[in-house]
Amino acid sequence: MLPTAPSPGAARLGPPCPRCGRRAPAGGGPFCPYCGRYLAALRWVAEPPPSTTKPAPARVRTRYTGPPRYRSLPRWGFPPRGWEPPDPASPPRSAPLDAARSLSGSAVPLLWATAAVALLAAFAEVWRYVLLLASRDGALSADAVAASDALVASAGTIAPILTLGTGGLLVLWSVRASQAAADRAGVRPSRSARAIVLGWLVPGLNLTVPGSVLSEIEHSALGLPADRRPRPSRLLLIWWGLWATGVVLAAVVLLWSLRDGVQARADGVVLHAVLDLLAAATAGVTARLVTWHMRLLGPPRPRRRELVRSITPPAAARAARA
Repeated sequence: MLPTAPSPGAARLGPPCPRCGRRAPAGGGPFCPYCGRYLAALRWVAEPPPSTTKPAPARVRTRYTGPPRYRSLPRWGFPPRGWEPPDPASPPRSAPLDAARSLSGSAVPLLWATAAVALLAAFAEVWRYVLLLASRDGALSADAVAASDALVASAGTIAPILTLGTGGLLVLWSVRASQAAADRAGVRPSRSARAIVLGWLVPGLNLTVPGSVLSEIEHSALGLPADRRPRPSRLLLIWWGLWATGVVLAAVVLLWSLRDGVQARADGVVLHAVLDLLAAATAGVTARLVTWHMRLLGPPRPRRRELVRSITPPAAARAARA
């Protein structure tokens, strides 16, 4: 039996509606005239544009050649101990730490003041030496000589008094800081308060004991093992060298002042100027060293501050304004 050809009316019909199944007449539009369904079957696929997709980098395996090597000592690095945020709920309370923090708050500004006065004294001594050189060729101005003598006398009076006061605070701070560092490490202090004070004051011992005390404070504050030998930091080594040199030079200047003669006095002026410059450098480095040790012993407590966001007037006040 031969297949029958489609009727002319069926050839004019469009595709069947996927909802109702009826065939819409050809040219009737994209929507079904019976149910309103969109006749074209669509499938939406979201794909990223080709410009935003990056090819995956090819992984290249290299042969291990050992640890990195540097031609010089790297200057970068991490701090010796990580920063610990303070706990405002239960801040650590320690009597030696509070005393050390209070003493450092007074000692650090006095150390910077001592450095400034020492620089002024060094300038006065250099000016006096320049006047001594100028006096070989002729007479000097009376005003210049009087101003130089007044400056030397003022700086020579203020600097020793300020140094003694600052030195006393520094000795007391080292005693309290040693106790606070021992409490932080959970050990007993290796030196008594009397041994620390005598180590600062007794000639000969003051060349080694102060540096050892500060090195032990730094070692305990960093939380290093108690059985390990303390290893001073670079800042502490610089301070130790300046301190020892200043002690020796102060003894030399004291003995030089016992000599008589014009040339001895002129050389004494130069020695005083060098000693004043060394004292200024030592005071500045000491201020930085005390600040560094206090940061290791414990971060400063956060200052709480009240903040008023809004003020709502009472109901009676609002009614009176209305």
